[in-house]
Amino acid sequence: MYSSIFGGITTDPAAMVIPMDDHMVHRGHGVFDTAAIIDGYLYELDQHLDRFLRSASLSKIDPPFDRGSIRKILIQTAIERLKTFRESIKGKQQYLAMYSSIFGGITTDPAAMVIPMDDHMVHRGHGVFDTAAIIDGYLYELDQHLDRFLRSASLSKIDPPFDRGSIRKILIQTVSASKCRKGSLRYWLSAGPGDFQLSPSGCHQSSLYAIVIQDLLPAPLNSRGVKVVTSSIPIKPPQFATAKSVNYLPNVLSKVEAEEVGAFAGIWLDSDGFVAEGPNMNVAFVTKQKELIMPHFDKILSGCTAKRVLTLAECLVKEGKLQGIRVRNVTVDEGKKADEMMLIGSGILIYPVVQWDEQVIGDGKEGPVTEALFNLIVEDMKSGPSTVRIPVSY
Repeated sequence: MYSSIFGGITTDPAAMVIPMDDHMVHRGHGVFDTAAIIDGYLYELDQHLDRFLRSASLSKIDPPFDRGSIRKILIQTAIERLKTFRESIKGKQQYLAMYSSIFGGITTDPAAMVIPMDDHMVHRGHGVFDTAAIIDGYLYELDQHLDRFLRSASLSKIDPPFDRGSIRKILIQTVSASKCRKGSLRYWLSAGPGDFQLSPSGCHQSSLYAIVIQDLLPAPLNSRGVKVVTSSIPIKPPQFATAKSVNYLPNVLSKVEAEEVGAFAGIWLDSDGFVAEGPNMNVAFVTKQKELIMPHFDKILSGCTAKRVLTLAECLVKEGKLQGIRVRNVTVDEGKKADEMMLIGSGILIYPVVQWDEQVIGDGKEGPVTEALFNLIVEDMKSGPSTVRIPVSY
């Protein structure tokens, strides 16, 4: 609350008072107006402020400040409200920096990490996103994720506001501004703000957003062994499944369905009944013949981490721990009878699956190949080649 009597702003509800002898209290000699705060924007503030000052004039009340000063006070009060709200919902994740092409820069204030309500990514789901891990001051597989990001944008008919090189530079600069050395970078391309229509023709320009999140890395392998269930939620058609869009309602419902029965995730099957993917991770198996197998990527999202695992697994073939590596159709029966099953994704790295529906996988414990692949991906994140580790200048 702002009060010209106190000469400042308070966020303490107990201090949100006015003097008893104020004439607005006991004589009703006062005027008021309002403005909605939507995702960090004051909606129609100037229109309401003009009416407010006209009402004051009609009521013979001379404002203590000019219009510009009153406007500034109202905006500052809104910012304090946003900060208070952000503090009240603070969780395990910390948002350290955000870039917005709408604002044209980077902020480190979580209360300012907002986007316009009329952005088509908000009310129409017309947007795509991707991510990259931040490990010891390096961005892991940024270029691989960025390539997929731009492919998703193309499939979604979104023309980026900048070229690839500029986007890459912005993402690195955002991480630099955050000072985060361990966490994740998430970024979005949207059709942009403009209106609440279905068609993006009313959008002035596409928008780019990026946020740096300081969060915990996946737990050590020996403390993770998860159960999965076959998802009853329909899988996305290939046209939509192969693009990493913000339309994650099927993914969310699949995840919730699994959690309701005490499982970690649901496993989707494709239209032909073959194993497809999890809600936000790929699936892989180790057969009894010690062959690493993974479903084709033509009907599902092409996982960057999964593809990197396929490359790293080649050293296990050389060591004799694997007999081969294949990307092919996998039946449910084959998957459930595999020696090992694992989930792979940038947010989890590799999780061993110890049970699928009622079927125990292997001996019900993390398998040696799963453990070896987890160690390989962790080592790759920390000391891999320059093609997968991009340094950040802080």
